[in-house]
Amino acid sequence: MQNLVRFAARADVLMTNSTVATRRNRLADETSPYLLQHADNPVDWYPWGDEAIARARTEDKPILLSIGYSACHWCHVMARESFEDDTTAAVMNELFINVKVDREERPDLDKIYQLAQQMLTGRPGGWPLTMFLSPHDLRPFFGGTYFPREARFGMPAFTDLLRRVSEFYHTRRDDIAKQSAALDEAFMQLLPAAASQEEQLTLAPLARAREALARSFDAAHGGFGRAPKFAHPTNIDWLLRRWHATAASDTPDLHSLYMATLTLTRMAEGGIFDHVGGGFARYSVDEQWRIPHFEKMLYDNGQLLRVYTHAAIATGERLFWETALQTAAWLRREMQSPEGGYYSSLDADSEGQEGKFYVWDAEEIRCVLGADSYAVVARRFGLDQPPTFSGKWHLHVHRSMEDIAAALGLDARVVEQRIEAARTQLLEARGRRVRPGRDEKILTSWNALAIAGMLVTGRCLDDEQCCESAFRALDFLRTNLAANGRLRAVHADGQARFAAYLDDYAFLLDALIEALQTRWRTADLQWAISLAESLLAHFEDRAGGFYFTADDHEQLIVRPKSFADEALPAGNGIAAQALLRLGLLLGQNRYIDAAARTLRAAWQPLQQHPQAHATLLVALEELLDPPQIVILRGIGQELVHWKTQLHKIYAPKRLVFAIPNDVTDLPAALASKRPEAETVGYICRGTVCSEPIRSLAALASLTSGVLPRER
Repeated sequence: MQNLVRFAARADVLMTNSTVATRRNRLADETSPYLLQHADNPVDWYPWGDEAIARARTEDKPILLSIGYSACHWCHVMARESFEDDTTAAVMNELFINVKVDREERPDLDKIYQLAQQMLTGRPGGWPLTMFLSPHDLRPFFGGTYFPREARFGMPAFTDLLRRVSEFYHTRRDDIAKQSAALDEAFMQLLPAAASQEEQLTLAPLARAREALARSFDAAHGGFGRAPKFAHPTNIDWLLRRWHATAASDTPDLHSLYMATLTLTRMAEGGIFDHVGGGFARYSVDEQWRIPHFEKMLYDNGQLLRVYTHAAIATGERLFWETALQTAAWLRREMQSPEGGYYSSLDADSEGQEGKFYVWDAEEIRCVLGADSYAVVARRFGLDQPPTFSGKWHLHVHRSMEDIAAALGLDARVVEQRIEAARTQLLEARGRRVRPGRDEKILTSWNALAIAGMLVTGRCLDDEQCCESAFRALDFLRTNLAANGRLRAVHADGQARFAAYLDDYAFLLDALIEALQTRWRTADLQWAISLAESLLAHFEDRAGGFYFTADDHEQLIVRPKSFADEALPAGNGIAAQALLRLGLLLGQNRYIDAAARTLRAAWQPLQQHPQAHATLLVALEELLDPPQIVILRGIGQELVHWKTQLHKIYAPKRLVFAIPNDVTDLPAALASKRPEAETVGYICRGTVCSEPIRSLAALASLTSGVLPRER
């Protein structure tokens, strides 16, 4: 086994365009764009399911499980090299039952087998994930990520590896059985012991998380750790909260503010941000944020929208304001379906080359813009410097507006106007290129992250287009992916498929709380209550916390339950936050108690690695020090004005709900906040609420802020 393990490879991401073939395999009947890209492969692919498993057991062949997604560059590479190659496919078809999985449709399978790969090889996971399973119990006995067709990178040729794995399966059954038992034991040990009822939860993990983030902070370029650099929006948002919690004290935590804002600045100025079209790529391959891995994912941009908006209202920095609005505009323009839902991703590749859609030839830009505008744009984005990507330029901010104005003898406002006009011209020119592939499946969880981000941006930055876009997406989910209190995870090709996961319920519950703060619709409150009840009924572990799959989900080799934030926020962390807030809003202790049980279940990892659990840190803080719940009652424009002004204040531990006076079908806890002849506000903290407050200025003063000046 050790001889096999040493060939396991680390790869990092995502996919390729399908080629035209003379025959199609079973994936041709699927709706996933990723699976359809492999429908013309000579590999005899199956989707995950009973048919493939039954055949593998009947023929006693191991299952070759390949997991990827449609925006994945290295998935594309492995497809071109191996899955589209007749010789390689023949070996795969002879020795294995081959199963292809879209990790975005089946994050449950991806979580399990990524973790198993790390246990077997001691290496980080990635995509494409390549796992070899015993057909009898579906436990993996070997795996890796990307494997090359020809021997290189210290790895054997893929066909040689396939033959050795097949031989190992047929000749070493006892070893495989022992390894499977050890794997089961390792999975069980991953579940931490919950804190006892006698152990008191404290805010101590917050200070340790702050210290750990400071140790990994890149003071030169922002961000945390070394290349490749990911945005980690949950950590940035938490640092902003950490600063705000101390801002009125004698020792404000200015370094937390600095870590957050430097990171946001460097990303917004770097090449990870699309300076022509808006939106962020998934990560940067270098420490300076200059060259991204070019795919754009909905979940990244939904989270970053929220963070940049929070930073904009917290600091007043125009850069953060503009970055949020440009990202929102990209989401509306390129990622929203005509029916309302948001698409999943844009590919890294076009015309078979990574980044080709996004990079520029300097002379091409000169021809598009003309001499005057080019002089400004070249200095702004480094076109007067050496090429940055394969002999071309990928745009990143190289000089400030003020430096350019001084160098060219122009007014700074003229420089800004020329850059803004150039963006429009370059976007139009780029639009004539061959576009990257777009994965047009609509995922409930990722849509919920985008909806929440759009709602926060819309109401805090006073952009009604963002709000309207978000409510269209929310209504799409209600119509197409929800029924009888339960959700489906994926909508593609007119079909809703796959039982939803923890993230779908938790993220959507959080988005509904943001929706209620943006525009009160009692139907949204009822939906939020229904989702909360489904979480408790179908996902909660009696020991505390929530499983990733429901109690009536397909039985897999393990029922995942995790607490750490990854590329997505932790479902357990968002569930704890959302249940706590809904419980405080409705006076419903069952929801608050479930959040507390989640934190007790996560107490061990929260103490050991708090910086990896930012969403749970927020829930912990709000459990021990509850946020303010502000209920506004009124009519017409005055009610809207009060709500709008309060939302322009950065107050992360305050929720504001504006309920028109004519809304009467309210739960008792809200109905008790009675309307009066004039607009009033009630401030609640825990179970204690104020008398009605009749002055907006007084309400703002009592809820962590002063009214902003009109822009």
